[in-house]
Amino acid sequence: MKKSVGYSLLAGLAAVVVLISTAIFVGFGGDDGGLGSSSHKPRDPAAPAVSGQWVGTWSAAAAAAEPGTLNGYAGMSIRNVVHTSVGGSGVRIQLSNLYGTRPLVVSHATLALAAAPSNPTAASGTMRRLSFGSKPAVTIPAGGAVTSDPTRLKVPGDADLLVTTYSPSPSGPATYHPYARQTSYLARGDRAEDATGAAYTEQSPYWRYLTGVDVWSTQARGSVVAIGDSITDGITSTAGANHRWTDFLAARLRTEPGAPRYGVLNQGISGNRLLVNGSKFSPNNGPSVLSRLERDALSRTGVKAVIVEIGLNDLFKTPRQLDPQKIAEGMRQVVREAHARGLRVTGSTLTPFGGHRGYSDLLNSVRERVNRIIRSGTVYDEVVDFDKALRDPSAPVRLRPSYDSGDHLHPSDEGFRAMADAVNLTHLKLAAPASL
Repeated sequence: MKKSVGYSLLAGLAAVVVLISTAIFVGFGGDDGGLGSSSHKPRDPAAPAVSGQWVGTWSAAAAAAEPGTLNGYAGMSIRNVVHTSVGGSGVRIQLSNLYGTRPLVVSHATLALAAAPSNPTAASGTMRRLSFGSKPAVTIPAGGAVTSDPTRLKVPGDADLLVTTYSPSPSGPATYHPYARQTSYLARGDRAEDATGAAYTEQSPYWRYLTGVDVWSTQARGSVVAIGDSITDGITSTAGANHRWTDFLAARLRTEPGAPRYGVLNQGISGNRLLVNGSKFSPNNGPSVLSRLERDALSRTGVKAVIVEIGLNDLFKTPRQLDPQKIAEGMRQVVREAHARGLRVTGSTLTPFGGHRGYSDLLNSVRERVNRIIRSGTVYDEVVDFDKALRDPSAPVRLRPSYDSGDHLHPSDEGFRAMADAVNLTHLKLAAPASL
């Protein structure tokens, strides 16, 4: 063969490889960066993302090691039920072994649409086996995390997904999120690919190992991350109804004219604080917002905006933080870190808790002083006034009765709706950080 002919054949083969690689890449995108660099002018955030990109549709913060799970869930299938905020044509998941003490082996993992809300049965034809680095099994080191390969599945917004993992061997404590407000399921043996839910006889109020679901979307432009405490976690919302304030916000973003088409990622942890990590006596309170901000908010898939709701537990929990300036400075640190990522931060005022067992005039005075600083515009880029949205006009230190879940601290479903309604969606569109 002549050298020139050989070169021509090699060039032709190279071109074919490039075309195939490009087709694969366009089909699902690369990592979080989507389809590569773009020289186009910025689009209106309310407009569709024509080329498609990876967007976070659901998330939960890894809160703690589940008590009583020293050997993990060896020989068990865990079917997590989660609810999407935006839809897409492809899916991938994130699994975490953050609080594990040994490697976590996941030998079988699947994803499907639920046949009915909160139901462990898969909708017909939607069961997909997941792979990791093109392999059917994955080992996640202690403290580590992994993202699955993409799988093709048409996922609606506002739908329940079933994400199932099977671990054949002991793995140490399970990384979990304890206040899911959603029923998930467990089954004995490897039932990961069972479309029927018949084997899933054990119910659970927790999410285990699963910390995120992304979709490949041509409609959504990104995601907004909400980070905070039990009020963001939605601890008093109706279980299985998806009535956290972040769910109501997701509905607004899906349906309101001119709204940015964003997924909503809930990174609330009940008991969480701004400045202090949870102690060994209250491990479920999680690491502080300042400690987990990068992992749980700033690095999430497609994040475009951050909403922060935090601070009350800093007043309530020992060691109490009673210096309003110190709390405000912690909030400013959140903003500085977000600005370093090119993200704006909407921050909330601290909500009323008059009548709660932890109430005192002193703590309320600190809360009101913190709120004055927040409202002055010297802390966050934008302010969402959850205090104003929830308080009783005739008794401002208390929640409005219809917004009170009954404990005088956490909102009811209608209170959560009022919180979502208070968010200015226009603020979420703004890309460049403001100077404070």
